[in-house]
Amino acid sequence: MELLCATRTTGDLWARGIGGGFSHESEHDLALMVSDFLENGSGGTDSRCSSDSDSGFSDLAHLADKISFYKHSVPRYEMDLMSVVNSLILSIKETDLHVLKSGQCNGSCIRFSLVKLLRLSGYDAAVCSTRWQGSGKVPGGDHEYIDVLNYSSTGSSERLIIDIDFRSHFEIARAVDSYDRILKSLPVVYVGSLVRLKQFLQVMVEAARSSLNQNSMPLPPWRSLAYLQAKWQSPNQRLFEPDEQNINCTCSFDHKQCRGHLKRLQSSLHSEIESERFLKPINSDNKRRLKIERHRHSLLRPL
Repeated sequence: MELLCATRTTGDLWARGIGGGFSHESEHDLALMVSDFLENGSGGTDSRCSSDSDSGFSDLAHLADKISFYKHSVPRYEMDLMSVVNSLILSIKETDLHVLKSGQCNGSCIRFSLVKLLRLSGYDAAVCSTRWQGSGKVPGGDHEYIDVLNYSSTGSSERLIIDIDFRSHFEIARAVDSYDRILKSLPVVYVGSLVRLKQFLQVMVEAARSSLNQNSMPLPPWRSLAYLQAKWQSPNQRLFEPDEQNINCTCSFDHKQCRGHLKRLQSSLHSEIESERFLKPINSDNKRRLKIERHRHSLLRPL
C-alpha cells in the first residue's frame, strides 16, 4: 500500500496532541511531558504515514464497530437528556455568553450558559472542575465538564456526564485515515453515564495505539487511558454559576474565541443531527410509539 510520508516536527505534535481542541488542561505539565516524550520516547525525526496498513485497517474497522454500538446502545433516560442538551446548545446565542476570564476561556462561557438553561429546565446540572497531580508517566492536569444528577424513584442518584468538546480529547498526531473516520464518528457532545464513557475511552485508546503503531510512534502519555479517565473521575468541584468577581462585563461579541467556539460546536452538532436523521428515517407510527416509550420509561427526573 502506498504511504504518504512527511517529516515529523515538535510543533505539529503539540498542535494535534494538545492544542487541537478546547480541553482545559495544565499546559505547563503537558509541555514538559511533550519535551520528554520527543527526546526519550520517539527519537528526533522520522517518517509518518496517513494511509492504513492492511492489518491496521482490519483492527480499526473492528474498533469502529464497537464505537457505533456504544453510540447507539443508549438507555432511554440518557437519550432524553441528550435530546434536551442538543436543543439547548443550538438555542444559545452569542449574546448569551459572557467572558469569564482574560485570554482563552476553553469553552467555560458555553458550559455555564448550558448549565443555566438546564437548571431553568429543572435539571440538577453543574459545571464540574477537576484537577489532579501527575503520577509516574501520567501528567497532571485539569479539566472542566458538566454533570447532571439523575434521580431514581428510590431516591438514589447517578451522575450523567456532558462534555461539549468530546472529540478533542482523542486527537493524535499523524492519524491514519481510518482513525480519523472513527474520530469523526464519535458524538460531537458526549451525554451519558461514566460507565459508557469508559467504554468509549478504552476503544479510543486502543484505536490511537493502533494508528500510532502504523507510523512507528508510541502512545503519548496524555492519550493514555489513565490520563483520560482522570479528566472525569478525579475529585471535582460542582459550580452552578461562575464567580462574579472574575466575570468581565464585556459581552461575547467582543470575545472572538467564544464566538468561534460556539459557531463550530453548533455547526458540528447540526451536521451530526442531520446525518443521524438521514441514516435512521422514522415514519409517523414509529415517531408516535417513540414518544409513548419516552414518556413511559424515562427515569430522568428534573428537580
